[in-house]
Amino acid sequence: MFYTSMFFQYLSQYLKTRFQYRADLFVEFFSDLLSQAINLVFILVVFGHTSLLNGWNKDEIIFIYGFFLVPFAVFSAFFNIWDFNERYIVKGELDRILTRPIHSLFQIILERLELESLLGAITGLAVMFYSGAKLGLEVKWYDPFLFLVFVVGGALVYGGVFIMIACISFWADARTSLMPMMYNISNYGRYPVDIYNKIIRFVLTWVLPFAFVGVYPAAYFLGKKEWFVYAFLTPVIGVVFFTLAILLWNQGVKKYRGAGN
Repeated sequence: MFYTSMFFQYLSQYLKTRFQYRADLFVEFFSDLLSQAINLVFILVVFGHTSLLNGWNKDEIIFIYGFFLVPFAVFSAFFNIWDFNERYIVKGELDRILTRPIHSLFQIILERLELESLLGAITGLAVMFYSGAKLGLEVKWYDPFLFLVFVVGGALVYGGVFIMIACISFWADARTSLMPMMYNISNYGRYPVDIYNKIIRFVLTWVLPFAFVGVYPAAYFLGKKEWFVYAFLTPVIGVVFFTLAILLWNQGVKKYRGAGN
């Protein structure tokens, strides 16, 4: 109850702050929409030169991309830790965090809420409905529930991986960060993994499991039975990686030396 109360108190303050600058919200939403549109145009350009990509047609790739946007939006809204190294380690703001009677990671998540990113989920759903209609996909009564489970699992995968990357800062507090590189690698998860070689496919499945954010769960709704096992592993992989991330975080905090000389 304490953590729930803290969440809603932070949420209330966040909403008050954001609605003071409504124009900024519009600009951010438009910027995200433009970025997503560019990625969609890239897919269309690729399929302007071929009808199939290793057995996947254009509408299936678009559907996967649309699904990917939903857990990515949830991740972006609640795990905005891109500048953790610079802000909390190098500048020493973690000192302030550790003086409060609340888990440090939970507090950082609350401080860095960016709920406007959830608007990206609307774009993802629209893309999914568009491509799903063109593919003639049938929606069963339990599909919405599975969709929510897969989305939460995908968001936890993303959150787990990036929290682990942030934890490196506890042992190596230099200004350099792996976040930008990891973000670029994560983009591979929005395309079918069987278009890559075996090594990349293994990495995207078991080492940096970004395939569980996009292609694997989306493959279930596309009726790709050969991928069903991976699809249902999505929440499991999400919980496992997020749990490992929290354990690593708890160990990393013990190694934090503070911002003093």
